[in-house]
Amino acid sequence: MDYFFNFEKLVYLRGAKPAGCILCCVRDGDPAVVDLTVHAEKGFRICLNLYPYNPGHLLVFPERHIVDLRECRGEERQALDSVIDRALDVLDEEFHPEGYNIGCNMGLVAGASINHLHWHIIPRYPREIGVAELLAGKRVLVENPLETRERLSAAFSRSAGIS
Repeated sequence: MDYFFNFEKLVYLRGAKPAGCILCCVRDGDPAVVDLTVHAEKGFRICLNLYPYNPGHLLVFPERHIVDLRECRGEERQALDSVIDRALDVLDEEFHPEGYNIGCNMGLVAGASINHLHWHIIPRYPREIGVAELLAGKRVLVENPLETRERLSAAFSRSAGIS
């Protein structure tokens, strides 16, 4: 299979970066970064991945800048479980996936392109392969991430009883 080359991601990877950590910039509302936050609670943020694998591909990260899972305090570990459960419930309600890939990469050699501990939650669906992937080895996103952000922001608000 040929590989899909995402030119925008290469520009992002090679391009100028905001000063400091990009997830800290998201947390702080820095206008130099795209903020795709859909929810924040208990010292964690949930945002969409700027380069999603599937619609609803979320990043969950502690607001406190840490790079190693072992730096999470006991109460943060408990909060993390709660926040991930909440994210899964909202994704189930909005997207109805049949499975998930959930995980974090610690360190650049492990695939972490951002040096701030974060978890990926990727909704998975049966028969994800489409004609573009089958014929050209390219993935096609079926929803604009900005539309996904609005949809999930509203869903998180509803799940919290906020109108």
